[in-house]
Amino acid sequence: MKTNNPWKWVPSLYFTEGLPYVIVMTLSVVMYKRTGMSNTDIALYTSWLNLPWVIKPLWSPFIDLIKTKRFWIISMQLLMGAGLAGIAFTLPTTHFFQSTLAIFWLIAFSSATHDIAADGFYMLGLSSHQQAFFVGIRSTFYRIATIVGQGLLIMLAGYLEKSTSSIHYAWSITFLIATGVMIGLWMYHSLILPHPATDHPTYEHTGKGIFKEFLLTFRSFFKKKQVITALLFMVLYRLPEAQLAKMSIPFLLDPIEAGGMGMTTEQIGFAQGTIGVIGLTLGGILGGIAVAGKGLRYWLWPMVWSISLPDVVYVYLSHYQDSSLWIINSCIFIEQFGYGFGFTAYMLYLIYFVNGAHKTAHYAICTAFMALGMMIPGMAAGWIQETLGYRLFFIWIMFCTLATFGVTSLLKIDPEFGKKSLDK
Repeated sequence: MKTNNPWKWVPSLYFTEGLPYVIVMTLSVVMYKRTGMSNTDIALYTSWLNLPWVIKPLWSPFIDLIKTKRFWIISMQLLMGAGLAGIAFTLPTTHFFQSTLAIFWLIAFSSATHDIAADGFYMLGLSSHQQAFFVGIRSTFYRIATIVGQGLLIMLAGYLEKSTSSIHYAWSITFLIATGVMIGLWMYHSLILPHPATDHPTYEHTGKGIFKEFLLTFRSFFKKKQVITALLFMVLYRLPEAQLAKMSIPFLLDPIEAGGMGMTTEQIGFAQGTIGVIGLTLGGILGGIAVAGKGLRYWLWPMVWSISLPDVVYVYLSHYQDSSLWIINSCIFIEQFGYGFGFTAYMLYLIYFVNGAHKTAHYAICTAFMALGMMIPGMAAGWIQETLGYRLFFIWIMFCTLATFGVTSLLKIDPEFGKKSLDK
């Protein structure tokens, strides 16, 4: 099999995987806030955009059955490019909210499908040694996509808001630029992605057979030891973060008199999309190093404190709205660093729980519950905030950390899990 150099396609493929996700989940929140939507509507409707990632395991078997993974990758990239263009052209219209929300749904389903195909293609297009080597590379470029989408694009929109004096027009241009990036990536991958010999539809399996196998796999998942505890952990560990993630940007954007911090769109792009992502990445790296030394069980409670306690920075900011940009950026860095460090425990527990037969399929089911844990609390976050106000809302977030501590106390983890010695 003749393959292209992995350096030519692995980084760009995972950049393409990360960009639409951050556009759907973060850029949409900023855009709707800047165009005058209420916090209740923003949280409710953008949280629903999590649904494709929740139900992703339901259609993932059919990606194997129909066409090649390369076909799905190329097709979804083109569809996402068309979707971004659709948002750009409908933003200046009267009913932009309904139109853009429908298109965001299209992009979300396309992105979730692209994730399935890209992760499968990664395993087909690379040897086991290459897969291990590039796992850090792909994560890095996924983070770079986050910085581009959550940082540079938002900063660009902020600049255009000032230079054009039209919020709708500024965001329309921003999405046109995002369209150009996505179409460029589609054209590049159409030419450069290899054609692995093993990348072919599984005609030998019938749809009925795949459905039966899926049901058996699903059944075996719910027969695993401590499954109830694991499900509670997956859904409730990030209960505070699920709500905070939806309201942190509206809080930072809202004017002082409305209880917010009065930041500009450009400042948000730098604070959340650059400083925040750097903190998140550093926290995750440190978390991985820590667990590799003494195992997950040793670091479990420090990580729980890490993901919970830094949320208090928003309580501080809501009481000291005249804080300088330096203090605001420092608070965002601290909160995101703590989240990155604490999130390591979450991801490693999922790996620990699915260990055994069908671990790939079981992990996909876990990621569905992971997305569900962000979706449902996020839907209510806007209503809770508008009912309580920002100050009480962030105190409520601190109260919700009790759920994080509670579900963690139920876990039973092998003290040796995660240590380097196990991997030798």
